[in-house]
Amino acid sequence: MTRVLGWLAALALLAGLGMAFAVAPREATQGTVQRIMYVHVPSVWVAYCAFVVVFVASIAYLATRAEAADRLAHASAEVGVLFTGLTIATGSIWGKPTWGTWWTWDARLTSVAVLFVMYVGYLLLRGMIDEGERAARYAAVLGVVAALNIPLVHFSVLWWRTLHQPPSLMKPGPSSMPPVIVRALLVNFAAFALLYLYFVAKRVRLLRLEGEAGA
Repeated sequence: MTRVLGWLAALALLAGLGMAFAVAPREATQGTVQRIMYVHVPSVWVAYCAFVVVFVASIAYLATRAEAADRLAHASAEVGVLFTGLTIATGSIWGKPTWGTWWTWDARLTSVAVLFVMYVGYLLLRGMIDEGERAARYAAVLGVVAALNIPLVHFSVLWWRTLHQPPSLMKPGPSSMPPVIVRALLVNFAAFALLYLYFVAKRVRLLRLEGEAGA
């Protein structure tokens, strides 16, 4: 199943690249640099999903002490940090020609940076505590608390005045984007979601093997 996920993710990524560069039109104002949106936007959507999985799995672990729930939360947090880092990197590359700066401490960028640091802290916390059950318990509490920042990140562009543009799809009402751009975004989101599932499946398996070896 993991191998199938890997192949599906690879094919979907190729399809997403084709949609982004060969099907979706060139944006009239920003030009070619706008195409980085097809990586930037799906990566943050998948990061949101990853941290929601951490939230749910952490609650499940606190309620049941099931090791499978802890492994899922651990793996999803690692992959979520990866996609959040990709979001920040692509946003900076997009921001430089658009805003004239790589970074600015507006509400959206600052809240994403805080989210990134919180989940890096989650991973560091797990590594700092030698006793496995205690590390899992403390990390689960942090995994629940850190997820509360996700709505702040998403709605920051609506609640405060920022350089970052408002959401184009994940908002009330119809989208203002042309349908071809929406389709390209959705194809790339599906590709990134499959990649997320592949990485998490591989990492969960490794964590299980590590646990069995240390038992």
